[in-house]
Amino acid sequence: MKMDETEYTELYMELEKYEKRGIDMLLDGYQASPLQIVTAHMVKEAGTYMRDYTMSGDGNIETLRFTDINEHFRAEITP
Repeated sequence: MKMDETEYTELYMELEKYEKRGIDMLLDGYQASPLQIVTAHMVKEAGTYMRDYTMSGDGNIETLRFTDINEHFRAEITP
């Protein structure tokens, strides 16, 4: 299901807040900005990114990772 413009804007605003708090954001293992992450979502035909949060000992978010689950699935089944 493709996201609409409002959902992209909301995602960008959410990620900007994480960035301002100093939370590292990764896209397929590489450091990424909110704009890079939203652009990657826009390029994909379907929502294929999985979020993964790394928490600190006191329960705060330290890292936010977006992983293309289709890429990992393809890598696992390709001989």
